[in-house]
Amino acid sequence: MLRRRPPRSASADDLLTTLGRLTAQAREGAEKQRARVELAEALQREMLPTRLPEVPGLRTAASYAPARHGLDIGGDWYDGFPLPDGSLAFCIGDVQGHDVEAAAFMGQIRLGLRAVAVHAADPGEVLSRANDLLLSVDCGLFATCTFVRFDPVAWELSSARAGHIPGIWATGDGRSGLTNDPGGLPLGIVPGEVYPVTRRRLDTSGALVLLTDGVVEGPSFPIEAGLQQVTRLVCANADGDPATVAAAAMSVAELTGHSDDSAVIVLCFDGSGPQPRVKPGPGARVAADARPPALSDG
Repeated sequence: MLRRRPPRSASADDLLTTLGRLTAQAREGAEKQRARVELAEALQREMLPTRLPEVPGLRTAASYAPARHGLDIGGDWYDGFPLPDGSLAFCIGDVQGHDVEAAAFMGQIRLGLRAVAVHAADPGEVLSRANDLLLSVDCGLFATCTFVRFDPVAWELSSARAGHIPGIWATGDGRSGLTNDPGGLPLGIVPGEVYPVTRRRLDTSGALVLLTDGVVEGPSFPIEAGLQQVTRLVCANADGDPATVAAAAMSVAELTGHSDDSAVIVLCFDGSGPQPRVKPGPGARVAADARPPALSDG
């Protein structure tokens, strides 16, 4: 009876050769991913503003924290810029998806909002036009967003939401809450979407905080608990420096166990009332009707 010889086991040299090849492949893949992460980070750094606009009686600050893992870079953004009529625009949002594609889409949204806002100061119209503009690009991504316009003549805030989480308000006399305003779908989903506008006349000192869900939600932390925690901290610092308020709000992200990036915008009002326009221009919008009180759920 013939017996087959067992196959010869691989030599140490063969094993080392195979291991070296697999290691080289893994290193190449890691280097490609690192390059994509670095590109996404560079895109995001260039797109986020270095400072936000201010006027007498309104102080502003923002904070951004990158993702804890490189794969999640690129989703969140914020912006602030003056409009031709002398009012100020602020927006914050979160792109679905991450990495380079999300960072690039974020740039398209930011530029699209700026371009549209020059010709449509009403926040609801800004979001509606931006939504249709993004759908025409047909990139397959969508984004949540809150757009706010501050009118220094009427001393009024008008805002609209596109699927974004509510903001948080607090006043110097101890009141606080969420801006649970009506809103529409995220940008980039349905053409012709309508975004309701909420207007608030600012009659007292306080702070309004806009944020992304990376600040208040994580795998071990429900969003309701995060919003409650930020509300408590904002209320405790409502009359403080906006940078302090931003840092207090961002500290909640450390409790959530999140891996996403996160962003915060803070608008602090001193309650001094209407101010002269910094840059007068045609088409100024001054509200004539009564509005809900400042920083309330109005």
